[in-house]
Amino acid sequence: MNRPTIDDVAGLAAVARTTVSRVLNNQPNVRPEVRERVLKAVDDLGYRVNQQARNLAGGKTVRVALIHASDFDTEPNSYFASALELGATRRAVALGAHLVTHVINQNDPGAAGDIVERVRDELCDGVILTPPFADMIDLLKDLHGRGVTVACIAAGAEAERIVPSVGIDEYRAGYDVGVHLAAQGHRAFGYIKGRREHISAEGRFDGFLAALAAAGIAAGNVTAVRGNFTFRSGLDCAQDLLARTPRMTALVCANDDMAAGALLAAHKAGLNIPQDIAVAGFDDTPVSEIVWPPLTTIHQPLRRMGGRALEILVARAGTESAPPPGREVVEHSLIIRDSSHIAPA
Repeated sequence: MNRPTIDDVAGLAAVARTTVSRVLNNQPNVRPEVRERVLKAVDDLGYRVNQQARNLAGGKTVRVALIHASDFDTEPNSYFASALELGATRRAVALGAHLVTHVINQNDPGAAGDIVERVRDELCDGVILTPPFADMIDLLKDLHGRGVTVACIAAGAEAERIVPSVGIDEYRAGYDVGVHLAAQGHRAFGYIKGRREHISAEGRFDGFLAALAAAGIAAGNVTAVRGNFTFRSGLDCAQDLLARTPRMTALVCANDDMAAGALLAAHKAGLNIPQDIAVAGFDDTPVSEIVWPPLTTIHQPLRRMGGRALEILVARAGTESAPPPGREVVEHSLIIRDSSHIAPA
């Protein structure tokens, strides 16, 4: 087959050629839904901008650092990091950029200084920050003051007023889970939150409560506890909730790793899922399909998010202007599986 062209992308996305060019060059005045459609067409066709040739012609290779967070004391949420890295790596190869990755201890008081030092020593033009580093306002300002362009993954509202961020509508995603479970007839809920420092993810709980309120279910019908996004915390928190709230018939977890732990807790308690208790997660990671029963979850396009953050930084490298702040929203979807849905006989 011939190599796809920009005109092929425009045809598939049903937009003008100039619109494709604006999207690929991260220019403003493109509606989010149009940008998403163009990027999907780019992925579907395997279209690749010869950015490498552009960079070589300019005598510069853009260097971008991707910073992951870990506390080093518990098992990591490995898929979240690996999916972002895979997406960023693929776009870096296509665009002729050089990507370096670092895992930083988020509990280290010197973490922000460590990030600045690594970015400085490796002469990085840009940096992708993941939570909780994406919400460290002083770090964002420090990097900006040093001339380093920043793009964040799933940053909170305050950070998004300073730098660009790529992520889903967390509030709406939580709302979608609440609508689904309320429609299944549930009225008593448990909810396992993630780390408090992941500010954007807190919106999932707010959206969930809003959906229940719209269904006439009071917030007092929800018992919430806080985990740390790990399997172990999901297991421990679910066991605690099951012991304290015997009326609970649905349990929502802020990510799939904790939901997998919650499934184990329910199995150990001798409960049938979803007949006795429904369980839902978040992220649509590979584990969500291999646990039993398979998890209802929110699909978050992590690879696309990582790739898009990389594109923003490469497009602005060598220019005088910083990318505009604000969240670029990518679409999520509710994936309904056996952990929350009883198929009709």
